[in-house]
Amino acid sequence: MSVRRRALLSVSDKTGIVELGRALAERSWEILSTGGTARVLREADLPVTDVARATGHPEMMDGRVKTLHPAVHSGLLARRDRADDMAALDRHGYRAIDLLAVNLYPFRETVAGGDVAVGEAMEQVDIGGPAMIRAAAKSHRDVWVAVDPADYQRLVDALDNTGSGEDGNSLRRELATKVFRHVSDYDAAIAAYLESSQDTSAGDATRQTEFGERLALSLHRRQVLRYGENPDQAAAFYSYPGEGAGLASLKQLQGKELSYNNYLDLDGALFCLGPFAHSQRPAVCIVKHTTPCGLAVGDVLLEAYQSALATDPLSAFGSVIALNRPLDGATAEAMSELFIECVVAPEFDSEALAVLGKKKNLRLLAYGTDAEHFLAEHGHQRHGFSYRSVYGGMLAQTAPEWPLYGEEGTTWTTVTQRSPEAQELDDLRFAWAAVFGVKSNAIVLARAGATLGIGAGQMSRVDSSRLAVQKAADRGLSLEGSVLASDAFFPFRDGIDAAAAAGVRAIVQPGGSVRDEEVIGAADEHAIAMLFTGRRVFRH
Repeated sequence: MSVRRRALLSVSDKTGIVELGRALAERSWEILSTGGTARVLREADLPVTDVARATGHPEMMDGRVKTLHPAVHSGLLARRDRADDMAALDRHGYRAIDLLAVNLYPFRETVAGGDVAVGEAMEQVDIGGPAMIRAAAKSHRDVWVAVDPADYQRLVDALDNTGSGEDGNSLRRELATKVFRHVSDYDAAIAAYLESSQDTSAGDATRQTEFGERLALSLHRRQVLRYGENPDQAAAFYSYPGEGAGLASLKQLQGKELSYNNYLDLDGALFCLGPFAHSQRPAVCIVKHTTPCGLAVGDVLLEAYQSALATDPLSAFGSVIALNRPLDGATAEAMSELFIECVVAPEFDSEALAVLGKKKNLRLLAYGTDAEHFLAEHGHQRHGFSYRSVYGGMLAQTAPEWPLYGEEGTTWTTVTQRSPEAQELDDLRFAWAAVFGVKSNAIVLARAGATLGIGAGQMSRVDSSRLAVQKAADRGLSLEGSVLASDAFFPFRDGIDAAAAAGVRAIVQPGGSVRDEEVIGAADEHAIAMLFTGRRVFRH
C-alpha cells in the first residue's frame, strides 16, 4: 500500500493557494498548513492538518516559532534513497513532506515606502520560511518546492506526469534555483535596509542615509538580444522583478524585436520627454544616439512633430520618436514618410495603427494613458537611484529631478540689465526643459516652442554653441530673436559673443563661473537678457 503524499502550504501571498490546495486534495494529498493559510484553505472547505499537530508542539510567540521543528525539517531533508534517513523518520514518528509551497513575509513591501521604524521592519523578517524552502530546495530531487504562485499550475501539471523523466527533473531544478535566488534577494533587501538605517530612540525610529555600504541589485532577464552595440557583442535586457517598470512595461504593438541600441535610444527619448510629462501642449522628441535632434511642442501633435523634425531631418533618419500624447492618424501619416526605428507613445488610435501597420518592421510601443506617472517615474530606479556601469564597477546617484516645462523655478534670477519679455521667458522655459535631455556639453537654440539648433557632446561649450548655430544654418532656420539654454555655466564670454552674432536675444544657464561678471557684461553689451537657474543639468 502506497504512503499518502504530504504537502506543506504556508504563504504570505495567498494568490492561487486555494487552487493549489484543491488540486492537491483532488489527488489525495494530505495538506499541512499554518495560521492564516490554514484558515483560508478551511474556508474553501479543504481538509487541512495543522503543523502544530504534526510537530506535537503549539505555535509560540504570535507565530514567531511554528515550523522550526525536526518533524518539519527532517520531513523535508530525509533522502528517500537512504534507508538510514527513512529509518530515522520512522524511529521518531515523523513522515516525509513531498511538496512545499512557501513565500516569505513581505519585508520589501513593508520598507518600500521609507520611514519605517526598525522594530516594525524586523517583525517582517521571516525566519521559518527561508529555513524550510532552503531545506526543500536542497532536497529538490525528492521534494517539490514553490515560492512563486505563478509556478503552481506548472507544478500540478508535473505531478500528473509523476514528476519523473527529464522534464520533471528540469522543473525541480528550476524551482530549486528560484528558491536560492529568492532567499538571496530577500536577505539582500534586509541588509540594505539595515545599512541605510540607524536607530535613534530605543530601536523604534530610524534615520535614513543615502547609500548603504553594499549595493545589491536583483534583475530578471527579459530578453536575449541578437547582439549588442556591435554584431560581435552578445547582449541581453534585464529588469526588476514583477510586472516591470520603465522600458520593461512598454507594450510592443508591432515590429521587429527591440535591439540593444533601440533600448538605449528609447531610454534617451523618454528621458528627454520627461520634462514635458505635465505639459498642457502635445510634445514630440526625436532622438538619435540617445540625444535629441529635434524637440517641440505645438497646439496639436502634428504641429509638434513637424516643428521637431524641421530642426534636423537628416539626423532624424533611423531615429526613435517619443510622444506625450496618443498618436493620431494625421501625425502617423506624416511620420510614414520618414524611416523610423521606434515610436513610443501613450497609445495609438486605429487610424495611426492602420497607417503605420504598412511598415511591418517599425516598432510601435505604448506606455499607457497615464503619461504623467510613466514619464515622471522613468529613470528613477530602485531606492530612487540611477546607475551606470564603469570598468570594474558601478556608479550610483540619486535620480535627477526634471525641470518641468512651464515651471520657471524659484531659483531663477535675471542677472542682466534687460529682463526677458513674456515670449522670451516662455521660450527660455521650453529651452531649459529641452536642454536637460541633451548630452553635455549641451546647447539648445529655440523659438516659439521648438528647437532650432542643438549642439551636443562637444569638448568645449563654445564648440557646442557653434554646432547649434551651424545646424540651424544648414536648415535655413533664422535665429533672429531666438533663445539659448546651456546645461552648465559659460566659462568665458566667447559663447555669449557667438550667440549674439547668431541673433540670440535671451539666455538661460546655471551660472556659477568665476567669470560670471565677464559673461554678464558680454550679455549686457549685446542687450541680451540672461537668467541664472542656480542648477546644473549635465547629462554626461
